[in-house]
Amino acid sequence: MQDSVATEIDTEQMRAWRHAIHRRPELGFEEHETSALVAEQLRAWGYEVHTAIAVTGVVGVLRWGSGEGRRIGLRADMDALPVQEMTGLPWASTVPGKMHGCGHDGHTAMLLGAARVLAERARDGRLPGSGTLVLIFQPAEELGGGGGARRMIEEGLFERFPCDAIFGMHNFPGIPVGQVHLRQGAFMASSDKVLIRFVGRGGHGGMPHMAVDPTLPAAATVLGLQSIVGRNVNPNLAAVISVGRVAAGSVYNVIAERAEVDLSVRTLDPTVRDLLEHRIRELVEHQARAYGCTSEIEYARGYPVLINAAEPTAFATAVARKTFGDEHVVAHADPLTGSEDFAFLLEQVPGCYLLVGNGDNGHAEGRWSGECMVHNPHYDFNDACLAVGARLWIGLVEQYFHN
Repeated sequence: MQDSVATEIDTEQMRAWRHAIHRRPELGFEEHETSALVAEQLRAWGYEVHTAIAVTGVVGVLRWGSGEGRRIGLRADMDALPVQEMTGLPWASTVPGKMHGCGHDGHTAMLLGAARVLAERARDGRLPGSGTLVLIFQPAEELGGGGGARRMIEEGLFERFPCDAIFGMHNFPGIPVGQVHLRQGAFMASSDKVLIRFVGRGGHGGMPHMAVDPTLPAAATVLGLQSIVGRNVNPNLAAVISVGRVAAGSVYNVIAERAEVDLSVRTLDPTVRDLLEHRIRELVEHQARAYGCTSEIEYARGYPVLINAAEPTAFATAVARKTFGDEHVVAHADPLTGSEDFAFLLEQVPGCYLLVGNGDNGHAEGRWSGECMVHNPHYDFNDACLAVGARLWIGLVEQYFHN
């Protein structure tokens, strides 16, 4: 299977798609050029194409045999980030302030490459049995709190295109190219955004007794937050509370009326997620009261914990091992405290989200920007991953209908 797939995959075409998408990055729900490219290619290969789902989402449906039987979904994200690219590569972003800093250009190209091969095999009668393939090209993964995946679900994604199992993948810097990492159960963290506001009474910096200083409960809260992780959460469970912004006042000799603290709150356990919210609210309320202030809190729940189902994960692991060899598959990878809105899809349909190695951020042009993670202005998707992802997608579909 491996040799046959390798000869059928058009790596140069995938690279061309990837670079074209990379040059013209589009933010969430603005992926009009990207979705048009995707839809055009899918139609040319004989897919039933549905557009304008969650504004710019595209779904391609391929049926073979009787069209009855099992239904598998594969998902790729399409959106870019509001970041100024600094790679200097020939295919670098031409849009100021926007770049594909997370590799969604590569994810789209990989799924397109696999889609072409699978369509040809279906047309030639080389796909086993009969069934339905649902390709989901999703907008707005980067919009924290409920972007493209949740909106596609709300617009009837799985009612219109039922799936028995769903799979997604993401590149990951630091993992060697050709490796696949998976994990059953909780694999990526929930992500919540919290705005805390303390309200006091402003005044002269030289006469604090005539004011109520909101920076005191703000400072105490910043320190106290880590006691929640250190003393309220089971040490065997992961939890992260990060302070992203602290703001108060604008003049050195004036006690501010308000102080604000922005938090990122993450965990790999839904019950811990509830505990964190309860304790943060409790801490904020009591710190405000202790310093004579009032408090306001805006607690926005974002992406849920991403939980890979047992059977689809075991299946994906077996396919990865058959495709690349045992030595290239890590079946019990460490969980990540990054977040992914594929978690919303997994709440609806059992499935598996996996990682493919992006290497050390070296480029095909021989340039070296230094090791960096996604969301970095020097990051670039490694084109050597394109064939890896496409082969895995093809293997998943073929083996799914052999079972």
